This record gives sequence, C-alpha cells and structure tokens, in this order.
Amino acid sequence: MRRRRAAFVVRAAILAALIAMLEVGCRTGAIDPLTVIPPSDMVASMVGQIGSGELDASIVSTFSTILIAFVLAVILGIATGATIHRFARLRDVADPLLASYYSVPTFIFYPLLVALLGLGKAPLVVLGILSAVPAVVISTLSGLDSVAPVLMKVARVHRLTAARTLWWIVLPAALPHLFTGFKLALSYALIGVIAGEFILSGSGLGYAISFAYQSFDNRTMYGAMLFVLLVAVIANGILYMWEGRLARRRSRG
Repeated sequence: MRRRRAAFVVRAAILAALIAMLEVGCRTGAIDPLTVIPPSDMVASMVGQIGSGELDASIVSTFSTILIAFVLAVILGIATGATIHRFARLRDVADPLLASYYSVPTFIFYPLLVALLGLGKAPLVVLGILSAVPAVVISTLSGLDSVAPVLMKVARVHRLTAARTLWWIVLPAALPHLFTGFKLALSYALIGVIAGEFILSGSGLGYAISFAYQSFDNRTMYGAMLFVLLVAVIANGILYMWEGRLARRRSRG
C-alpha cells in the first residue's frame, strides 16, 4: 500500500513539473501560442465551455456512444474468448489473427460502415467495438489460461455446477486479466469513437475538436481536448481502483 502511494506521489510530482514547465514556456514566449496555449488557459476554456453548456450535446453524444461500444465489446469479447478457449482447433486459427489484429487500421472501414449503416451512432459504435473487442478476447484467453487445473479438479470433486464453478473459481482466478482487458477496451473504444467523429461525423467531441482546429480556434480545441483526456483518465482510474478493491477482497478471502 505504501509503495503504491509513493508511486502515485512520484507520478503526480512529475506530471505537475511538466505542466509547470509548459506553463512557463507558453507564458515566456518560448513556445509559440499559435501551437500550444498555456495549461491554465486550457483549464479556463474547458470550464467555460462546460459551464456555458455549449458542449452538452457533444458530451452526451460522444460518451453515450463510447459506453455502448464498451459494453458490447466486453460482452462480445468475453463470449468470443470463452468460445475460442473451449475449442483447441479454433484457438490455433484465432491466435495468429489476434496477434496481428492491431496492425490493421480499423479506421479504413469507416466509409464502408457509413455506406452500410448510414450516418449517426451506428458506424461509430461498430468502429469502437472493432477497436476494443480483440483486447477483451485476448485478456479473456489469458485469464482462462491462468485458472489452475487443480482448481477445476476441486470443482469436480465437490460436484459444483457449471454456474458455481464459473462464479466461485473461474472468475476470481481470471479477474486480474479480465480487468486489464476492460481498461484497454475502454481506451480503444474511446479512441475509435473520437477518431470516427473526427473523420465524418457531424456531432460529438471529436467533431467539435476538429471544427475548432480547422477554424484556428486553439482555445476551444485545447479545452475540449483536455476534457476528453480528463474523462479518459478518471474512467480508467475508477476501473483501476475497482480492480484493486476486488483484488484485496480476493486476497483476504
């Protein structure tokens, strides 16, 4: 526990120092204001946009899409990973594909998704799912591989049902790997949706950032970017804390 707190303090100190250096560089003119604005101005812009309500529609559109993509990616990823793990021949086929999946830029499918599904949330949701599912599949396979055979023998000796075996043995053993997949899936879903909004969408935070960039409105652009960054960090932090809490409960048990 002390080691984690010490690591957190060190990371926070390094981040604070970098932000201070950026602030000083921007204020003294060492960094061109047309390129980067001071962090304090980014915060002021973000607070102003949120307070005025001008980002409300974009926030709802973007994060509802990310949430749908994330939940569907988790469900599909766990189901697919469990199926692949069950059949050895399917695992032999799937492993090379999963290993090379992220070498393929999924964004190239966005025009095709728009042609098939039309403009709106649907192609963005699919793009988010395509980005996030492999991470969940890989983590599910790693988690199921980590379940010790002796634990499964214990389940058979005690004649546990499939549901009890899953709840009492498989999930606790696989949970650390699953949470790694969840955190990655959230990041990939966010990247996929935001990038999709950059390309063709007419709404959402990605579109707002792209529009501000094309309008040379650095203040608005950096304010929206900072908001997306903070939400992503907070969401991953919540998952990290939840993972740690479950791990402590598991160790006590």
